[in-house]
Amino acid sequence: MASRTSKTSTASPVAKSNFAVEYNNGNIPCRLNHGSVKHKLEWKVDIAQVPFDPILILLASGLPETSHPYTFLSETGFRELLEQPDAASKINQQVVDRVIPHVKLALSNDSRFLAGLNSLESLSNVVHESLNVHLKSIMQQLAKKSTDRKLKERIMDVLQVLEQNGGKDALVAIKSKIPTYTPLIC
Repeated sequence: MASRTSKTSTASPVAKSNFAVEYNNGNIPCRLNHGSVKHKLEWKVDIAQVPFDPILILLASGLPETSHPYTFLSETGFRELLEQPDAASKINQQVVDRVIPHVKLALSNDSRFLAGLNSLESLSNVVHESLNVHLKSIMQQLAKKSTDRKLKERIMDVLQVLEQNGGKDALVAIKSKIPTYTPLIC
């Protein structure tokens, strides 16, 4: 009688999300560089040549991810692309519109809330008032967390960035959902 043996695999866990599938297929031009102390992203191409459509959108789709290495890859890649000096010229309203649902999904997940908040801030610093059309729906998620003592200060900091970058229209959206917010613009 043959004995049953289990096969162990050293391959990556089965990819469940679009981001994980795209990363595992090599469609995102970066990889995790495991340093001795700190992880870094290593871009396979010059980061200045990376197209925001589709790569920024793919990275945003990974923001709600909860498993390593996808959490690190999506957050860091998203931030690094938006930190490029010419980022504003590479992103248009259609890209913003396709990124926002992923940011909102991260904001709705307790374990990914800060990743969503940090990504929202990075995006605002690049697209400024282009984010205003999405602020009312984003404010719903921020309002839910704004009373949490651990998150309140960070949320207020990001709200100030949103107001500063989005102007009076952003302030109206913020105040409509978080009436206790103290505006920068007087």
